[in-house]
Amino acid sequence: MAQKLKLEELGRIDVETFRKTEKKPLVIVLDNVRSMHNVGAVFRTGDAFLVEKIVLCGITPVPPHREIHKAALGATESVAWEYSPSTKEALSSLKVEGYEILGVEQTTDSISLQEFPIEDKKYALVLGNEVEGLSEEALPYYDKFLEVPQLGTKHSLNVSVCGGIVMWTFFKHFI
Repeated sequence: MAQKLKLEELGRIDVETFRKTEKKPLVIVLDNVRSMHNVGAVFRTGDAFLVEKIVLCGITPVPPHREIHKAALGATESVAWEYSPSTKEALSSLKVEGYEILGVEQTTDSISLQEFPIEDKKYALVLGNEVEGLSEEALPYYDKFLEVPQLGTKHSLNVSVCGGIVMWTFFKHFI
């Protein structure tokens, strides 16, 4: 019979070792995500999948904060992050740094996540506000839009759940 592993049996690295570990060529941008729990969950998932950094834009809350920490469980200490008051400025800078900018959004030009050909290059994945999605003003900065296929009655996923699916899809390619 299988037994659950204890925390000390998981062989997890410490924060200092994590910081020195080579990251995947993936940046996560949160475009006006308002929920601290969603922000914390994205940090925790970013830690699990070795993202380079998280860029928090606009009204997105920034660490340190007790509510972010509840979901992040310390990942705000391990994952590099920065704040930008403007999503379009953050995307412009990432584009100059050579990232392909991918908005995770349902648009007339969205590509289904499973059909998107992930290549060996740098990507910035942008997740939008829980109600409004991606900021209209930043739409011209995107190279492509990805959509997570859904077959149920709801038209969207929680932003942190969606982020986890997309990060895992890219992580699988890079391992």
